[in-house]
Amino acid sequence: MIGIIDYNMGNLASVYNACHLLDTKASIIKDPEELKNFNRIILPGVGAFADAMEHLNSTGMKEAVMEFAKSGKPMIGICLGMQLLFESSQEFGHTEGLGLIKGKIEKFDKSKMHEDFKIPHMGWNTIENKQHKLFEGLTNPYLYFVHSYHAVTSEENIIGKTTYGYEFASAVNKDNIFGFQPHPEKSHDNGLKILENFINIKL
Repeated sequence: MIGIIDYNMGNLASVYNACHLLDTKASIIKDPEELKNFNRIILPGVGAFADAMEHLNSTGMKEAVMEFAKSGKPMIGICLGMQLLFESSQEFGHTEGLGLIKGKIEKFDKSKMHEDFKIPHMGWNTIENKQHKLFEGLTNPYLYFVHSYHAVTSEENIIGKTTYGYEFASAVNKDNIFGFQPHPEKSHDNGLKILENFINIKL
């Protein structure tokens, strides 16, 4: 049973529908107390980092997510949800994140990019993936991205990289915690395969 966390930051329906396409029971969760009833959770999200953290803090969902992470059961953050897994973000100033993975979220550095590259990074791009259970059956999949900020973390946490002007971490893993910058729910068969791998992952 998959729990999809609702914290007013969008793309819930598309993630729910993707689970349905995979014949997986999923529920959208607003009550932090419900998280313990699930064997894995998805932290989706589209929007601003600070607004997301404010909502997680004010509703008690942050503490519930942290407890779930400690349980050892798998959880995955998607897009903004991935960024929230890190220690902090520089979006609209400094905001503390969940700190489940060491690292920070930074805006794309235009000084490292050719002028033809626009921010946000929007559209289809490739993840060059390491051999990992999350990418089982896939090699360098083509996926859909929409973001202006990206994770900066140590190599040991990175399971996939993407190049947009320069190389950045687009998929991460630390123990039972997974993060995925593109939108699998909008990435057709490749994205559904990644969600399926997460649903079936054994740690």
